[in-house]
Amino acid sequence: MKLKPKLKNLRDALSQNLIERDTPIRLTLLAALSGEHLLLLGPPGTAKSELARRLKQAFNGGNYFERLLTRFSVPEELFGPLSIKALEEDRYERLTSRYLPTATVAFIDEIFKANSAILNSLLTLLNEREFDNGVKRDKTPLSCVVGASNELPEGEELDALYDRFLLRYQVMPVSKEGFVQLLNLKGNIKPKPDLELRLTEEELQEIQESAELVKIPDDVMVLLQELRHFLTEQQIYVSDRRWRKVVKLLQVAAHTNDKKEVSIWDCWLLQHCLWATPEQRESIFDWYQSRVGTKATFDPDKFSKLIAAWEKKLEDEKNSQTQVHDEEGNLLYVNEQGETSTQKGEIFPKKDGKALYLALPQQQSNSIQDRTNQGKGYTVEEFKQQFCKEIGSHGNWRYQKNEQWVKVEDYFVENANFFKVFKDFPAKTQPTRYSQHHIKGRVEETYKFVKDITEYLVHIDEQISSLTRTINDHLWITAGFSEPAKSTLEQTRKTVEALRVRMTTIRDGFSNLPVEEV
Repeated sequence: MKLKPKLKNLRDALSQNLIERDTPIRLTLLAALSGEHLLLLGPPGTAKSELARRLKQAFNGGNYFERLLTRFSVPEELFGPLSIKALEEDRYERLTSRYLPTATVAFIDEIFKANSAILNSLLTLLNEREFDNGVKRDKTPLSCVVGASNELPEGEELDALYDRFLLRYQVMPVSKEGFVQLLNLKGNIKPKPDLELRLTEEELQEIQESAELVKIPDDVMVLLQELRHFLTEQQIYVSDRRWRKVVKLLQVAAHTNDKKEVSIWDCWLLQHCLWATPEQRESIFDWYQSRVGTKATFDPDKFSKLIAAWEKKLEDEKNSQTQVHDEEGNLLYVNEQGETSTQKGEIFPKKDGKALYLALPQQQSNSIQDRTNQGKGYTVEEFKQQFCKEIGSHGNWRYQKNEQWVKVEDYFVENANFFKVFKDFPAKTQPTRYSQHHIKGRVEETYKFVKDITEYLVHIDEQISSLTRTINDHLWITAGFSEPAKSTLEQTRKTVEALRVRMTTIRDGFSNLPVEEV
């Protein structure tokens, strides 16, 4: 029988007569296949020990060990009694047969009650699969330890032990809906998987060795990097050793699903690997669910910022104005009368429609240093009152020049006496025209982005169409995930489709820019 159908049938056999324990039984079996350990956190009477006992039924041969720890537990309870014969020969050895060092599957209840006399040996056994028995270090056949506790560990001395359990699951009493099913269970039926479904030590080793060849694609690698950053922001510590084990677990999950590389769906398992407290699992799952459908080569948030930059570039080029030249190549301006001129600008300010004048030059009598009147100039009447006198008949105003009295009219006609302010005329402009080469380059650049987005939409559509089948066919994902995953994918598709519309508009905008005349 092929591996995946065999594991599916084995998983289903182990799940018989368990109410609302589909996820933990999957995690328990996957932990054993990966050579990892599982922690079950929850109140008494929630089938924690039953899950471990059923796991033993998954293997052909091997020993099962079970023990409840208390604060007063001694090493003999886990590792076996001291050998009297060995002591007589001055050797400190334990009789480990039928104890934890010879077990394939073990269940240790209230594992965080482990005291210092037990802890060091337990850590070595869990991690290295070795047990120090006197002067010897023996290899152990241990595949998986299912640990159970009613509460989280307290004290730094237990942190290392807590970290040894890669998979963690909070077991709660059955829900209101499952309670009737629980009451209707008949007897105490234990699952008995067919012998052909049970795993041998050789098969377990082959699974783990083959899993090492499973590739980690860029999409998953980027997701793990971003998740690590998210956990750091949430102040959730995950050790480097734990990240290595996570990758191994994902590879086993992919291999057992007949895949050559880890998929984004395998990463559903991350929610059960990385939390320190049960409350954190939901935030990790929400983060993962928001990333469903994303690819390493396409980040909608980054793409949106990139499109905004292109929109700004198009707007700038559409609004760009170029100064007009005349036939001789002179730059053109618009004077105050709205007429086209080659003069950059010179205006004669007027007050109430009348010309303004400068004060008399300094060498003349009654002259002042600032001829501009502080930038306001002088009207005819102001000039007469300030610098002239009326001689003889009415209206005969004269000013003194070179010790002679000169008619004021002579002053008003000289160009040098006008109060003038030099001011640039606005340039005569027209919408900027672009070369065919420029427009072609812009269109090609933006078309590439439109093409990438379109290909990504095809990728999302493929995921949506195969989503239910993919998840329901996955050995380790519970079927209830398909609906929220589909909802997330559809929302992602709407976001990406909106990006494509924006990028297409940009491309068309560049193609419609004014073309320069040849």
